[in-house]
Amino acid sequence: MNLHRKGRTALVLALVVVVAMAFRVSWNALRDIAGAVGADGTAATLYPFVVDGLMALALIATLVLAGKDRTFALRVLGTYTIASLVLNYVHGLVPELHGRSVDWGRLADWDPANWALVLLATSLPVGSIYFGSDLVAKVLHHSPAPIELSTVNAEKSTQPMRNRSSSDLPVSTPEPISSNPIVLPRPVAVGFLKSTSSVKPVPSIVSAPVKPIEQRTVAAESSRSRRATGRVPDVARTPRPKRTQDQLLAEAREATADWPDGRLTAEGIRREVRTSPARARTLRDTLRSERGLQAA
Repeated sequence: MNLHRKGRTALVLALVVVVAMAFRVSWNALRDIAGAVGADGTAATLYPFVVDGLMALALIATLVLAGKDRTFALRVLGTYTIASLVLNYVHGLVPELHGRSVDWGRLADWDPANWALVLLATSLPVGSIYFGSDLVAKVLHHSPAPIELSTVNAEKSTQPMRNRSSSDLPVSTPEPISSNPIVLPRPVAVGFLKSTSSVKPVPSIVSAPVKPIEQRTVAAESSRSRRATGRVPDVARTPRPKRTQDQLLAEAREATADWPDGRLTAEGIRREVRTSPARARTLRDTLRSERGLQAA
């Protein structure tokens, strides 16, 4: 991490050194051009800062601004870069400019080209005042776009949580005890041989089956009388008037009038006007479209 930070610092320092040397080379040419169009010694010395300095300001504004403001800063940067390049090129073509032996207002032998170059050199300071102040104002009034919450997460938060009931018993209910009926063997008639026919057989005794504990519990509980439950009458319910879509939209407009764009979510509107998630999403889209039309 430290090595990466040191590498970035070294790269920035190298860039500053290169830009400073390039400015020194361009400063010589622009100073001579300013002297040729009638600037005194002090004005000719400050003239390169007016042109190349605005290029640096436009570059910083390009890194800060976004959207149309960034496009404007790029156009200013490109325009002043081309203007500085043209003036440096003229300085290289006219050797008399190096010793300032050229006549005032004479940058080219052809009159239309000379007029265009003089107009370019004299209009750059005025353009620096206008474009520089505009860029500074845009940078000072620029505010980064707020981070909007994900719509999917906002919609998920509207779903009610359902509590799942669990058993209060620490252990599971034991299985019901099943009892097998015991069938006794059929008794045999006992008697004398002579009176065998007069002896009546004893009927077989069969034990009654024992009901399981679970069945007995259910039978005991089923014998109790239960209260009949039905629909709650309308008189006992709390009256709640139904609002139309226009009424909801009017309430949402009044409640979110001072809200920023980042806070304008379906969840926030639903809680504020107390409506369903589907209507809250519709209100959110309508309010966002209205704000977009107002901004346009």
